[in-house]
Parts: sequence; structure tokens; C-alpha cells
Amino acid sequence: MHALDLALKNSGADAFVLYASSDDADMRYLSRFVVHDPFVFFKKQGQRGTIIISQMEAERASRESIAAVMTRTQAGLPDIMKKEKNPWKALAQMITGQAGKTLLVSQNLPAALVRALEEHARVLVDEGTVEQMREIKTPEEITWMQNVQTHTDEAMALACSLIHKATVKKGLLYHAGAPLTSEYVRTAVHKQLMDRGCRAVETIVSCGEDTALPHAIGAGQLLECEPIVIDMFPKDEATGYFTDMSRTVSKGDPDPEIFDMYEAVLDAKSFVTPLVKARVTGADMYHAVVDFFSERGYESGTRGFVHNLGHGVGLQVHELPTVGATGTALRANHVITIEPGLYDAGIGGVRLEDTGVVTGKGFSSFTRYPEELVL
Repeated sequence: MHALDLALKNSGADAFVLYASSDDADMRYLSRFVVHDPFVFFKKQGQRGTIIISQMEAERASRESIAAVMTRTQAGLPDIMKKEKNPWKALAQMITGQAGKTLLVSQNLPAALVRALEEHARVLVDEGTVEQMREIKTPEEITWMQNVQTHTDEAMALACSLIHKATVKKGLLYHAGAPLTSEYVRTAVHKQLMDRGCRAVETIVSCGEDTALPHAIGAGQLLECEPIVIDMFPKDEATGYFTDMSRTVSKGDPDPEIFDMYEAVLDAKSFVTPLVKARVTGADMYHAVVDFFSERGYESGTRGFVHNLGHGVGLQVHELPTVGATGTALRANHVITIEPGLYDAGIGGVRLEDTGVVTGKGFSSFTRYPEELVL
């Protein structure tokens, strides 16, 4: 049974309702339609979903969406608005007229719409059914994510090549006679990804002490013999699916403490990756790495290893499942990251990250770019 059908059966609701643009991962998943103005999706038990869309988008939606298509005029909105001038109340009347009087709604529904719906229907809040559906990837979704990872490997190669080929003057990196900056590397990889149909934002290119902050985006000229963390998580524009990868590199030999941290992170990744398989919990894997780092003399929690071991990836760069202290059992066709890292204020940080799919027997990485600290 379709997971939403089961949720409807268990709740006794007439229909599931979502109102969002395709920027919302659940809406893109359910409709496979891209439009940046919010629209209505509803699904009754035993039926495929229906989207209610503007007339100007109806023909395109009929070609592209996996849902049935209804225009707002067909759903009666213009007639409703002749009497009801409040747009949320008019929208609520349209929805209840099509979907029913007992509605199971997304947790992300706007509060104003929920209140308006409650004037006409019994409203029940769903507990993340679509988010849970999105956890398990189909073969098609896996192929889409492998493709975007291929382009991301190529972008990482470009970033590392710029650093490797840089000239050094007084401890600073230069490219073609100009300062080689975080911004330059970031823009270069973004342009290359764009040429390949992918969009990246906020790619991390941090250097030196900034690498001790896991999500510091990085700014300014890159330095010789200092860690440089490159973390990119682009989205394929055609499908909406993300990938996520990180590498830590240095132009010249960094501080011995960075060498030691790098070896510990690399060994932790090599240690934990064979543990990944269906039915193993994210919590067990995380605690195994905590113990591994402890044996190497590194703390976890507020310093050292300060984040989860990984996370799900899909239509969001961070989604279920959690691969951390609260992580539950992994399932076949979960797509997750494995990303151990160590961070020390005043010295810097190291992170290595791959994305891949969980199987009954192990972990099949999509990431192919090698791990090499000194370029």
C-alpha cells in the first residue's frame, strides 16, 4: 500500500494536503513539477495525487508532473473569490471543496492556511510520511545522484588543481599572478558545475584556522602549508537531487598536528565504512567512530569530533536518515554521507566526506575523487 494511503487509512482522513512551491522537497517529490509559486497537492486514498495549478502552468504541468492536473478555475477558486476576499480563506474553501472535510496536512502548511481550513474541515497534522518515503531511493533516483556526484568529483578536481598549480610568495598562494582566494576557487567550481547542469551555493573553501569551524565558508587569500577544507553540495537542476562531498588538502606540508588529524580522520573513515549496511544503526556507527577517535587521543562532543558521522541526502542536502547519536537502523537504498572530521581551535580542522547508497551487504560509494592531503 502507498505510504500516504496507509496514513490516510490510519487517520480516517479524506485526503492528504500540501501547499508549497517546488522548492519544498516534499512537493517536488510528490509532483515532480518545478514552479516557484506555491500550489496545492492533494491525494485521496487509492487515487494518484492531484495538483491545482494556475491556468498558465496547466499545459506544462500536464506534460511534466506525475500527478493529475487541475486548474484553479476548474477547482472553483475564481467563483469563491467573488464572495470571499481573504485569500487564505478562499484557498481553504477551494481545497475542502476538492479534498474533503477531514484533512491530513503536511507539517509545513502555513499557519494561516491551517486556521482557514479549520473553519471548514477537521484538520489532522501528518507526522512526516512524505519525508519518510523520500528516505528510500529508487534505482532512478540513485542514478540521478550518481550523475551529479560525477560532476562534483570533476569540480573537486578543478579546485584541487588550482591549489596544486598555485605559485607561492611569502606563504600566500597565487594563480596567474593574482591572489588565489577562497572566492576564486568557489566561483570556478560553481561555473564548471553550472556548465554541467548543476547549481552549487555556499561551497566551503576555508583555510587555516577557519577550518576549525566546520561550516565556515572561507574568505580571502589561501595560505601555503595550511589545511584547506573544500566541501561542495551541488544540486542537479533537472532532477533536484543533491550530493555532498568534502576533501581536505594543503599546498605544502602542514603542521604535524594537521598531519596527525588527517591520518586519524582517514583511518576512521576506512574503519567505519565497512560497518555500513542495512539494519546497522546510525547511532552504533557514530559511537564506533567516537570510540575510535578516543583511542587515538581525540575528544568528541564540544571539541574534536563535533558533528554527526553523516546524514541522508536526496532532494535536500540534509535529510533522513540521521547517522549520529540518535540514528536509527539503516535500510537498503538509503543514500547517506560518511564524513568523520576533527577540529581544533587555533590549529584547524580536517573533514573527509563521501556519499553513497546503503545495501544489504555494505556501502556503495558514489564518490570517486581520491584522498590526498599534500598537493
